[in-house]
Amino acid sequence: MTEIERILDQLKRAFEANAWHGPSVSEVLNGITAEQAHARPLRNAHSIWELVRHIAVWEDVGRRRLSGDRAPIEISSPEDWPPPEDTSEAAWEKARETLNRGHQALVEAIGRTPESRLDEPIFEGMSTVYVTLHGVIQHDLYHAGQIAILKRALK
Repeated sequence: MTEIERILDQLKRAFEANAWHGPSVSEVLNGITAEQAHARPLRNAHSIWELVRHIAVWEDVGRRRLSGDRAPIEISSPEDWPPPEDTSEAAWEKARETLNRGHQALVEAIGRTPESRLDEPIFEGMSTVYVTLHGVIQHDLYHAGQIAILKRALK
């Protein structure tokens, strides 16, 4: 197995299924309604909906950076944490579809990445491609855990 294949395997486990730690992003989102996604069961915490949109932002940043776009983003800005404009079930489904489409685009971008790039900085002054890709995986897992806590708090 190549290192790119290993990275893709880890990303798949974190986002889709079979993560060692517990539920993946997709698994933890199963059964969550728009009302639950928009709820704030923990004061001062992001909603599940906000977390989903935030995960989508950073998977897209990872893809863009692999493709040669520095993808500058201001941390804690509305671009980093886009709030939902519409809280209907249709909008929630669209947010999840956007997350899934973006994830697939990232998978495809990683699949096109030559192994020889892994130890190179993704951009001057930034982490290597390897560290960046693992960072996206770690980010997915971190927020999957937050979603699991929020989901439990809704019960």
